[in-house]
Amino acid sequence: MSELSIDAVAAAGAAWVWMPDDAEVFRDGTCTVLRLPEHYSFDLSVVSFTPAAAPLPEAVDAVLALARTLGPRVLDWQVLIGDPAGLAEELAARGGRVKLDLEILAADLSRGAPELQPPTVEVELRWATDTATALDAVAAEAAGFGGALPPAERAGRVAERGARSVPAGGGGTLVAYVDGEPAGTGGVALVDGVARLTGGAVVPARRGRGVYRALLAARLSYAAAHGARMALVKGNPATSGPILQKAGFAVHGREPVYAVPLD
Repeated sequence: MSELSIDAVAAAGAAWVWMPDDAEVFRDGTCTVLRLPEHYSFDLSVVSFTPAAAPLPEAVDAVLALARTLGPRVLDWQVLIGDPAGLAEELAARGGRVKLDLEILAADLSRGAPELQPPTVEVELRWATDTATALDAVAAEAAGFGGALPPAERAGRVAERGARSVPAGGGGTLVAYVDGEPAGTGGVALVDGVARLTGGAVVPARRGRGVYRALLAARLSYAAAHGARMALVKGNPATSGPILQKAGFAVHGREPVYAVPLD
């Protein structure tokens, strides 16, 4: 089980700002809002919120005012465990409803990576450091999460980053293959001793055979070998959450995503 404190996990989570390289970024001093291409499931997303002296209701209204200038009619806003008390209530009062219920989970890697039960099928794992493997990664991610395929050039960027970052210990994207076909994918990025796990997905036809565990075990082993002392993930309690808890992750709180109407 994790021996990490809630404060350490909250700080690591707050430092983790999602910033895809194909997003448009808008800032006003207290928040960062992304406008995203159509292949994402979010049109507008708040990725950081650090209100200063202003009362919370006024700070929330300022973010919504910025978002209204950007076009889409709904703003997605994730409430982090370190956010100001009462933020969820403020969003709900403005018509916000929970779109995605996520948990923040963490595992202590200071003693190394945990040993996980092996998959029930033979799984081959490859880092996406070339375009062909990166194309398999984005296809598996789209199939696993049910989204649209991104433009093909995204795979090229994934491969370029991976070719630099994986050998240097910074992380990258893994692809799992079963019977020679892409079965799942998952990413890891190492920042300041924290392994941020992202995009863990398995294609529907390959689920229930331990493919997710194989991807998780490989990413944790890589992270521990390169000095990570904490693994962090925002997981869905209905899907990946139980697997992560069996692997030694502890839930440190809910981080729901609210969809807030801008009309």
